[in-house]
Amino acid sequence: MILLTALLACDGDSGDSAAPTWECVITEEDPDFSTQLGCIEDFQKLASEPLDASIPGARSVKTVVDRSDDHNLYFQNSKRYMIHWEFASEHLSGDGLPPVLDLATFNGIEYTSPDRRFILGALTYYEEPAIWAWELSPYDTASAEMIETAYDQIRENSFIGDDLCFHPTSVAIDKVAAELPDDVCIVTTDELFAGITYQPLNLGTSMGMLRFYSADELHTTIPNFREIVVLDAVPNDISVVMGIITDQFQTPLAHINVLSQNRGTPNMAYRGAWTSPEMHDLEGKWVKLTVEAQDWSIEEVTQAEADEWWAENAPDPIDVGPMDTSVTALTPTEDIIDPETEDLGEAISAKVPIFGGKATHFGSMSTDDSIPMPGGFAVPVYWYDKFMRDNGFWDEVEALHQDDEFLGDAVVRDGALRRLRSDMRRAPMDPEFVEMVTDHLNENYPGIRMRFRSSTNAEDVSDFNGAGLYTSQSADPNDPERTIEDAVREVWASCWSFRAYEERSYYSIDHMNIGMAMLVHRSFPDEEANGVAITANIFDTTGMEPAFYVNVQVGDNSVVLPDPGVTTDRYLHYYTQAGSPVVYLGSSSLVEDGETVLTAAEIHELGTALQAIHDHFFEVYGTRSFYGMDVEFKFDEGELFIKQARPYPGWNG
Repeated sequence: MILLTALLACDGDSGDSAAPTWECVITEEDPDFSTQLGCIEDFQKLASEPLDASIPGARSVKTVVDRSDDHNLYFQNSKRYMIHWEFASEHLSGDGLPPVLDLATFNGIEYTSPDRRFILGALTYYEEPAIWAWELSPYDTASAEMIETAYDQIRENSFIGDDLCFHPTSVAIDKVAAELPDDVCIVTTDELFAGITYQPLNLGTSMGMLRFYSADELHTTIPNFREIVVLDAVPNDISVVMGIITDQFQTPLAHINVLSQNRGTPNMAYRGAWTSPEMHDLEGKWVKLTVEAQDWSIEEVTQAEADEWWAENAPDPIDVGPMDTSVTALTPTEDIIDPETEDLGEAISAKVPIFGGKATHFGSMSTDDSIPMPGGFAVPVYWYDKFMRDNGFWDEVEALHQDDEFLGDAVVRDGALRRLRSDMRRAPMDPEFVEMVTDHLNENYPGIRMRFRSSTNAEDVSDFNGAGLYTSQSADPNDPERTIEDAVREVWASCWSFRAYEERSYYSIDHMNIGMAMLVHRSFPDEEANGVAITANIFDTTGMEPAFYVNVQVGDNSVVLPDPGVTTDRYLHYYTQAGSPVVYLGSSSLVEDGETVLTAAEIHELGTALQAIHDHFFEVYGTRSFYGMDVEFKFDEGELFIKQARPYPGWNG
């Protein structure tokens, strides 16, 4: 909850002894608007949570300055009127005022035209840094003169006075802000983030026993699936748990967050959680964790309440049909999906049992000339199944599933799966298969280092994301330590990683139905940049502020799990808005101050590809309540390559 009254008195003393003493001016309980804000209570009556929750702990009141009517200022009730047009069309149209036209015309003029009638913004209070900021939409092209005019109006007509700052919300607006006079206080996004202790990653409510683990402990310790865990750092991997609280901030695209979204379990970061006395008082107790966009809570519950919650909220089983071993040929990616198919969803569903989710989505994109794809081919599941049958591994798995100790003890299960993977890495392979792959590589990719990537029929599909569950491995004809056989066996063995097994078990997926196909394409050992993007604004659950979320880093340095102290470029690209503005949420620590990982041209090129991917899969996944594609990309020798795309799990809660 935003407790403004605890931070500022109702008289709104700005610290200026000459400033007037303000008093509340709104007498109605729920007014449509006010022309002044006299106190905190006035602000609270009009404020709503902002559409963009990228910085939590914030409340906003939208502002309208009418340039055609003596620059009159309006603080609109932002709970009732979520967008400026709704308020303006009802209260500022006709009766002697110029008419407000339809929404599309309004948006096309009032955020971009130098001759616009309105100056539109939002007055936001950021709770933790205790900052009052007036902001424009990131794609607004207002001049410095317009900004100064509205800023002065708000400063003079509110109790905030000289405590008001202007927050540039995009790179373009930041450049305009440099033209503002010195008496306009400027606050940057980095300064706002510096004061934030809470980061919501996946929204939701869960119950479990609270336990503390260091990230290093997770290499040897397996949490119980009904635990809510507090972690000192962000791990790359974690078994199924009921909720995650990390002491360090996460990237929203970290594997543990994608897994949390796939599982529907809450995930958050809270600076100080690891040492919090209040949190430690709850250690070993059953708790209820609630993660919301602007706030969070944790409270003790009884075991009976937790048991009842689990009985009602255990995940629904996911039915993954058996693999399809009818195809034996190595298949070029552009031939996986017929480009003339009338129903892309049906075509994908038909090919996933043969080529797995990753290769099938890759193949679908390979038929679209607007998406920059590297060439490649798919190895169907037939050869994995044959390898398992030839070496008796299916019989071993069947025996494990009859072993009560294996089924009932996670430590025993982990050890047995380790032994199975070790045996698979040493087992003989069909020489016909090895010769076929070798000949194909020599003919089509001579002398090129290739990447063999996992592609199961329970991976990168709508109901089961599977991020980070399986392994990819490179083979290099110029390196005797990187053979085709070793790469293939490593990928196939990863089907039985402990994490993958536990994740599938959590959803009651039949392990005997899972087949490991492979996607094979050139590797990128010397890329200039790599990244992950979502073709939707992950901070906006309303869909009213569409943007792409991009997380990118120089070279091959990890994006989803950077080294300690290493940060990445994170930005929102409002690609479809006028001017395609970019809002940076964080900067890479591996580039010079003031520089960015991608150039403006590369950002635009990536945005164009992301829009093409978003449109390509819209008919398949666009009916979801939150639609976006999770995309991996590389820039290599100045050229953009898309590595994969899968449906993004999105918000839960």
